[in-house]
Amino acid sequence: MYILLFSHRTLKMNNLLIITSAFFSSFFTHHSFTSAVLKCPAPEDTVTASFGKFISEIKPQHLSSVVLHRSKRMVLDSIGVGVIGSTTDVFELALQHCQHMYTPDDISSVYGRRGTRLSPTLAAFVNGVATHSMDFDDTWHPATHPSGAVLPAVLALSDMMPTNRKPSGLDFLLAFNVGLEIQGRLMRFSNEAHNIPKRGLEASPLVLDAVAGVAGFSAFYEDYVPQPLKSPSGDSHMFLLEEQDIGFKRFPAHLGMHWVADAAASVHKLLVGVGPGTISPAQIQDIQLRVPKSKYINRPFPESEHEARHSFQFNACSALLDGEVTVQSFTPSAMSRPELLALLSRVHMEHPHDNPANFNCMYGEVQVTLAGGDTLKGRCDTFYGHWRNPLTNESLRKKFRNNAGTVLPSEKVERLIDVVDELDKHENCTSLLSQLQ
Repeated sequence: MYILLFSHRTLKMNNLLIITSAFFSSFFTHHSFTSAVLKCPAPEDTVTASFGKFISEIKPQHLSSVVLHRSKRMVLDSIGVGVIGSTTDVFELALQHCQHMYTPDDISSVYGRRGTRLSPTLAAFVNGVATHSMDFDDTWHPATHPSGAVLPAVLALSDMMPTNRKPSGLDFLLAFNVGLEIQGRLMRFSNEAHNIPKRGLEASPLVLDAVAGVAGFSAFYEDYVPQPLKSPSGDSHMFLLEEQDIGFKRFPAHLGMHWVADAAASVHKLLVGVGPGTISPAQIQDIQLRVPKSKYINRPFPESEHEARHSFQFNACSALLDGEVTVQSFTPSAMSRPELLALLSRVHMEHPHDNPANFNCMYGEVQVTLAGGDTLKGRCDTFYGHWRNPLTNESLRKKFRNNAGTVLPSEKVERLIDVVDELDKHENCTSLLSQLQ
């Protein structure tokens, strides 16, 4: 079951590890292999070739201050999410599996496991599993989790580099942004990008092109229309991250849950006021949710932590009962509360035509009918943490401290905040790598 759950993430992780590895190889061996490269024939004029050319030619000076700021926030959040994810059962299962696989190059570190090393590929895999294991990682539009696939690969490859050849902090951030850029561009080639892949990839110099008979990205989506990626011109390149900010989650659940949670929390405030207070199910006769139609997050009575993270009903009722949804909301004791189960039994769903299953334009609405017949309504069009309403640095750091502090001592947590904040000024990334265990 776990293999099925993470097969798509494994595929994406391996693809981006190859992309990022190619970038590092190009960057650090450019001068040694210049003569060999010059003797090679010119590449074909293909979409895939244009992406390869972009990867080889992009430079640190192409990173704007906006991109540096946003990507450092992503690095910090992703590390915190990965560290708390290293406490999950699915991470432990993936780690045990990888530790039984023979590899001669156990040189890359693992989140939350001091002294544990794996090969770069396996370390990237298990750290990617940790990052996504609680569905707490950042989200982009079109729907994808960008950092969870890219950052573990960059960290694993940085660990692999010799001490005297570690990438600088700026080069580290450039590699990270290359992975984000490639992923973001690919997601924009299809309007079906949210669909489950129909088949795997084949190694091919045309893997990004829409060519009949090649099992590349065109095999995933019927409406895949790839476009060449222009190489940077002079000192300028407009990264997608500059145009489109990232969504950060305040609690570990599917992104769509944040709309209904915020809407339900606003109703909670109406019922109990701004101070502390509790809600009794006896007060509530009916709960109406108006949300997008999406079968896999319509789970009236979730039976597992995973199902609860993907249930409109559960997250709305948790926020209605407690005023918020937190990491603790998904523990067995919280999920089995009689008060919560009573509220779940009173939920009904509507799917208005003006509420599409699209993270850029959906909304969440919660209407509660009280026992006396009065109604209260809460609506969220843009939750706090969405790319249109991003978390402040203070909120992001609070989330990081809560997550990383579950495993790491407080001094390391604070040191990581400082290191990531100044990462683009560090001569090498050893200062970051050393704090992750």
